[in-house]
Amino acid sequence: MIAVIRYGAGNVRSVLSALGRLGVDGTLTADPDMIRSADRVIFPGVGEASSAMASLSASGLIDTIRSLRQPFLGICLGMQLMCAYSEEGNTECLGVIPSPVLRFPDGRGFKIPHMGWNTVSSLSGALFRDVKEDEYMYFVHSFYVPVSEYTSAVCSYDGLEFSAALVNDNFFLTQFHPEKSGDAGERVLKAFLEA
Repeated sequence: MIAVIRYGAGNVRSVLSALGRLGVDGTLTADPDMIRSADRVIFPGVGEASSAMASLSASGLIDTIRSLRQPFLGICLGMQLMCAYSEEGNTECLGVIPSPVLRFPDGRGFKIPHMGWNTVSSLSGALFRDVKEDEYMYFVHSFYVPVSEYTSAVCSYDGLEFSAALVNDNFFLTQFHPEKSGDAGERVLKAFLEA
């Protein structure tokens, strides 16, 4: 069973549709026992960090998520919440990745949010086994995770390099939306389902 975590931070329908296109049924759930017993877990996210963390806390999911040992995919906000801290709402996050989440700096000409198609490079790890350097993925975000030892893909936005993907053991995390990234994103999802 593929558990898709329900916690009030959206984009679950497009994730479930993308799984359906791959012939897989996802189960939308906030039940800790179902999440713990799933073969794989997907943590989607569109929303704001502090409200999302409050929702996870109210649902009793924080310790559940931290304790998971099966393949886990965090998407967009679902990636950022796995980090230590977010500048969005000065939010303590789950701490699976010991990195901060920073706001794109003002005064550099950035359009915020960073929205649209951009290339990913410096690819490593299981998610990118069938993805070529500089393929395009779809991004929508105003905050980013700096490049670190946990980075498994890099994106450059007007000269600022940030983590397009992170990995730590069984936790695979993408800043881009694989479910909205066409054929390349579908290959990322397929690789996750076979990880």
